[in-house]
Amino acid sequence: MLEDNLRNHVNDANLSVVDLLASVLMEMSAYVKALEHIEHAQQVYSTGQEIPLCLTIKAGVCHVHLGHLEKAEAHFSALKPENASSHPDLVIDVADSLVTVGQYESALKYYMMLEEDANKYNGYLHLKIARCYASLSKRALAIEYYYKAVKKLNDSVDARLTLSSLLLEEDRDDEAISVLSPPIESESALDTESDMSKLWWRSGKIKLKLSQIYKAKGSFDAYVDVLFPIIRETLFLETVQQKVKARKRLSRGVLSERVKVLDDHQTDNVFHGFRPVASSAELSKASRAKRLLQKKAAVREAKRAAAVAAGIDWKSDDSEDESPQVFREPPLPDLLKEEGNHVMIIDLCKSLSSLRRYWDALEIINLSLKLECNTLSVQRKEELRTLGAQIAYNISDPAHGWDCVRYIVSRHPYSFSAWNCYYKGILRNNRIKKHNKFLHSMRVKHKDSVPPILISAHQFTMISQHQAAAREYLEAHKLMPDNPLINLCAGTALINLVLGLRLQNKHQTLLQGLAFLYNNSRLCGDSQEALYNIARAYHHVGLVSLAATYYEKVLAIREKDYPIPVLPNENQDHVDDKKPGYCDLRREAAYNLHLIYKKSGALDLARQVLKDHVVL
Repeated sequence: MLEDNLRNHVNDANLSVVDLLASVLMEMSAYVKALEHIEHAQQVYSTGQEIPLCLTIKAGVCHVHLGHLEKAEAHFSALKPENASSHPDLVIDVADSLVTVGQYESALKYYMMLEEDANKYNGYLHLKIARCYASLSKRALAIEYYYKAVKKLNDSVDARLTLSSLLLEEDRDDEAISVLSPPIESESALDTESDMSKLWWRSGKIKLKLSQIYKAKGSFDAYVDVLFPIIRETLFLETVQQKVKARKRLSRGVLSERVKVLDDHQTDNVFHGFRPVASSAELSKASRAKRLLQKKAAVREAKRAAAVAAGIDWKSDDSEDESPQVFREPPLPDLLKEEGNHVMIIDLCKSLSSLRRYWDALEIINLSLKLECNTLSVQRKEELRTLGAQIAYNISDPAHGWDCVRYIVSRHPYSFSAWNCYYKGILRNNRIKKHNKFLHSMRVKHKDSVPPILISAHQFTMISQHQAAAREYLEAHKLMPDNPLINLCAGTALINLVLGLRLQNKHQTLLQGLAFLYNNSRLCGDSQEALYNIARAYHHVGLVSLAATYYEKVLAIREKDYPIPVLPNENQDHVDDKKPGYCDLRREAAYNLHLIYKKSGALDLARQVLKDHVVL
């Protein structure tokens, strides 16, 4: 329409129409057409009055975008520092156009014309100047103007992020942390939640950047304190919102239509007073609709009474349109859609675990795995579940980590480390029977897996069912005959079985048990522990002379300390607190030997053994 108007008035073009048309065309990036209209207007008015400054500047902006910088400067020459304050919008348009084509030095010249009145622009002018200096790699000046900008800007998130990056490049880490940290003033002055959400220091981007700085500095406590709340809130909101279903609300008309089934006020009807002819489902719907209408009427009457009491004209709002449910936006939207964020979540969980904040780490792991729209790769999920299993191994109540533990065991049914983690969790939870079903299913699926067989055998031993335990240990021995632990467990189970009252072939069972113990000693290279186990077995069944012989062999060996095996990320405090000599069994052997001597009447020998090996 504007172009048609100009065609119809070729000789007397309206400059305001030209200005408007040029603005529209420039917004559409049609700089050639805009320039043609402006030049046509210049030709028409060349004999009369001067063309307005705004059109001259627009022509220069068009030349800038078309790459004619010399022509553009000729048009911009009309702007002088002395008259720049009278046309601030034109000056900013000129500078912005130069920025878009990478002419930062020229843009700075025009921005600086307005610096004296920079307070009028609430920090945005300083922000533009700072960006130009940053593009020119003049970081010191860029930092100076970014500081000026963030003091005035209402929304300073992006500016603070850029400023912190520049400070980090200058090795001014503490200043970068200060720029991103909340102000010292309390937030109590802002009462409403809407005000709180607009605070720049509550932005997820700010906290994410701050956490990255803390992590780079090695301040893992601060890193976790900053990052954990926003990750947890984001995952929690996404988990909750994916479960929310739009609740269908019936309109008043639909409810009234349903209630008609129960309408028995028609006195002229021959069936008045009888039960309505309808199905039970329709009658149930009608009853619910009637109650809902009564509830709405009561609420409406209460609102009317409150309005009348307050002296306000009450207007009934019978609108049946339900307002859509508004969800709170998470601090970090689309958190799980980027691979880098997956690594960040895993690093956060590892940091929480290293700081022994196990419950927080488990919460992040469970929320991440719970999301239906989860884009985590199989490898990342495996890492999270493995970490969750390790955490369940450490915490006092591993109930929240059972899913991870079961998954790891299911994925690695032949791994002793995985089953160690599982078994320790069972013992700590003190609810062994609860897990029998899972253990049985694993044994059915993997008949040649030794760890679940051993766990079943250990459970029988704990409840003194030594015959069942021996059966399980012997089954494991068939699969791994050269395993020292299996030989030891099988031997002890058979020897414990010997002490039962119902066993008939006790001597044969005893010999079998000792055979397993001697086999364990052979596999262990006649170690102190293996010899002590043989001595203890002889002592247990009353063969004290043989027991004394092996106790003396134990006393002749000085065993050095060995590190106690631990799982990754396991708490090692209880390991580090061990006193020297915790692997040496000479004191235990000496005490048991002194009991044998004492019972046989050799009190001097018993006293001498205690003096040599037990008394400190």
